[in-house]
Amino acid sequence: MQARICQDKGVCVDVDECNEEEYDDEFLGPCGENANCFNMEGSFYCQCKKGFRTLTNSVNFTAASSETCSDIHECSEEKGICGPNSACVNTVGDYICFCENGFASSGKAEFRKSDNVFCTEICEKNATCKNSEGSYSCVCDEGFVMSLSGNREQCEDVDECLEKDICGKNATCKNSEGSYSCVCDEGFEMSLSGNREQCKAINECLKENICGKNGTCVNSDGSYSCVCDEGFVLSLSGNRKQCEDICVINNTICGNGTCHHGDSGHYCACHSGFSNYGNVQARCTALKCEVLGNKTSAEKDFSPAYDLMMEVTNKCKQTAESQTSSILNGDELLEKLLSVIDQVLSGQSFHCKRKVSTFLDTVEGILGLIAPFTTPPGQKKSFNLTDLELHLHKGSNMPQGKVTLSMPDTKLDIQMETVAGASSQYPDFAAVALLSYRGLENATNGFFEGVKKEDKEKIEINSRIVTITVTNQNTNQLEEPVLITLNHLKQLNRSTRCVFWDSSINGGAWSTRGCQVKESNPNYTVCACHHLSSFAVLMALTDVEDIFELKLITWVGLSLSLICLFICILTFGLIRSIQSPRNKIHLHLCISLFLAYAIFLIGISRTENKVGCAVFAGLLHFFFLASFCWMCLEGIQLFRMVVLVFNASFRTVYLMAAGYGVPAVIVSISALANAKGYGTERYCWLNLDSIWTFFGPVCIILFVNIIFFLITVWKLAQKFSSLNPDLDKLQKIKTFTITAVAQLCLLGIMWIFGCFQFEEKSITMSYLFTIFASLQGVFLFVMHCLCSKQVRDEYRNILSRCCAPQKKAYSEFGYTHSSKTTGSKSTHDTGESNM
Repeated sequence: MQARICQDKGVCVDVDECNEEEYDDEFLGPCGENANCFNMEGSFYCQCKKGFRTLTNSVNFTAASSETCSDIHECSEEKGICGPNSACVNTVGDYICFCENGFASSGKAEFRKSDNVFCTEICEKNATCKNSEGSYSCVCDEGFVMSLSGNREQCEDVDECLEKDICGKNATCKNSEGSYSCVCDEGFEMSLSGNREQCKAINECLKENICGKNGTCVNSDGSYSCVCDEGFVLSLSGNRKQCEDICVINNTICGNGTCHHGDSGHYCACHSGFSNYGNVQARCTALKCEVLGNKTSAEKDFSPAYDLMMEVTNKCKQTAESQTSSILNGDELLEKLLSVIDQVLSGQSFHCKRKVSTFLDTVEGILGLIAPFTTPPGQKKSFNLTDLELHLHKGSNMPQGKVTLSMPDTKLDIQMETVAGASSQYPDFAAVALLSYRGLENATNGFFEGVKKEDKEKIEINSRIVTITVTNQNTNQLEEPVLITLNHLKQLNRSTRCVFWDSSINGGAWSTRGCQVKESNPNYTVCACHHLSSFAVLMALTDVEDIFELKLITWVGLSLSLICLFICILTFGLIRSIQSPRNKIHLHLCISLFLAYAIFLIGISRTENKVGCAVFAGLLHFFFLASFCWMCLEGIQLFRMVVLVFNASFRTVYLMAAGYGVPAVIVSISALANAKGYGTERYCWLNLDSIWTFFGPVCIILFVNIIFFLITVWKLAQKFSSLNPDLDKLQKIKTFTITAVAQLCLLGIMWIFGCFQFEEKSITMSYLFTIFASLQGVFLFVMHCLCSKQVRDEYRNILSRCCAPQKKAYSEFGYTHSSKTTGSKSTHDTGESNM
């Protein structure tokens, strides 16, 4: 084709080869199909349309090049061109993207890469979309369940392990996302049972020689154990335990001896000078046959004990040389030792403390030597003057826990770890012995150089002396103290101390070093001691003299109280104008206290006659309880006056039954149950074991009185606030109540201090109790007589008649004006007084 055409006047004009009008309809232009033609001056070029390309990938070409434009297959040439979760469909000159099933387009339904459209899941993770006509649904995958999270549903993992016994016995469930697995416990393996898997026990004993040739395999559910033959022990061999010869495995099992293997297991042949104390399988330890250093002193002072000591020493040496323990018979020698001790105590007088030290050291040494040779688990023996209990443990396993040795007059609580000593030095046995002497306390009285005493303080031994020996050699400073309970020879309520015999103090003396009183009462003392070396435990008794000032306060105060109580008795008993049910109660309250104080002054210290002292104690018990009962009756009387208003008084027989009958019943029961509870070594009063037969009822009476007073005050307050209160009458009852409460407080506080009086070191409480108790009568006289206007008026009338004898007057004792009689009569029924 021509690129230019010459026109008129010789001007050439460019021909547009790309003009399709110049071509036939069937002709697709100079560039062919799927190509665009671009004209230029004098020529033209071709380019493939978008989505097409030439075989040579030429961008521009001419018709003469025979290039043709073919469709580009974008879906196959560029993988993932549409993005994840989508599908690509190729078209002529283009491609179309759409989301796969279960996913939705974020934009147009049909899109291309350039549209930046994403395909997101219609259903959340772990779910499958199920299409339906006009809708769809999300079905959770197996192992997941639909749940609401926020405002949308999602599939969450199901923890199948929460289902009980899902894996059966002997297995552990392990949860995983969408599923679970069962892991068998150790000793079990998975096996198919029916249509499900179960964990069944592995019989390890089926494995050949699993315990070795010297052991027997015992199968158990999920495990196994090896029972070794005698003389063999389990030892780790490779990756499993096998029964091996104990003599080969443990070369220290016999200590200072040679290990041999026998039919019944291993046995130890001890070297010369060593012994295993009759236990052939025990470690051999040094056999110390010299039990006492100063043999000359023992031979001179105690020949029977010296002879026994030499016998024990010789047999001990023979045992050490012969490598057998049959020569030394511990049970036989123990009998001899107790017999010798009886012989020494019955015929020997210990005038010298050096003799006491020699005796105790000898006994302790012999007992410590023969104790391991006795027959386990121990022995308990009693002779005329000695009691012994011995506990023996033999075996390679170190003993643990507390052991208690007890006899009629003493008890020992000790830990077996203390008895055995350090585990590194444990000799395969542990022995502890408790030996009590009768009569030795009298011979050792007075050797108190190691005990600090107060000025003019007297002390004496008040318990049996005991010796304690243990296997452990290091007992000078124990971490945990041993507890020794010693019964008192005399049941006295005095201060006590715990002491031991210290041979290092000038030849020997009692000392308190390392021992404290843990608990004490008149019957026994518990001592806590941190050492046991050459140890004998006893108790020191302190004789505390009465304080002169307390005696003076008691005698002066009680004398004043008796005078005041006597005046109160005359006042309430003889002046008729003030007599009423309430004052009748006051009368008997004063009589009870008057008799109690009089008996106290006369007989509190008359302890020389036991029967008479018990009678005085019983009378004191009765009258003090009666005073509390009458005080309680006053509280009940006030309660009836406020609540019942009319007929509030008691009949006299009821008053007497409550005021004197109740105390009589309590004292009778107490005396019948424990007659020895009345009278002590120092005073004619209740001992501490029976003291709650007094304090118990007193506490109950005080509690009842408080309840009645609280109700009375409450009702009284209601009546004062009523519309038409009888102010005169209520004011009287108010005054009565205040007086009665004050009386209760005084008497109650006195016996609260009395509770602390039984602690001997509570000097302050002693003074308070003495002051309150001795002046109780004075307090009652002030409250019920001097604080009452009517009583004061009566006293004034009596004094005026006595001081003016020339005037004729009638005494109020035995006579009352008719007007007063009428006035008082109207009040008798209510229980009120004219006070």
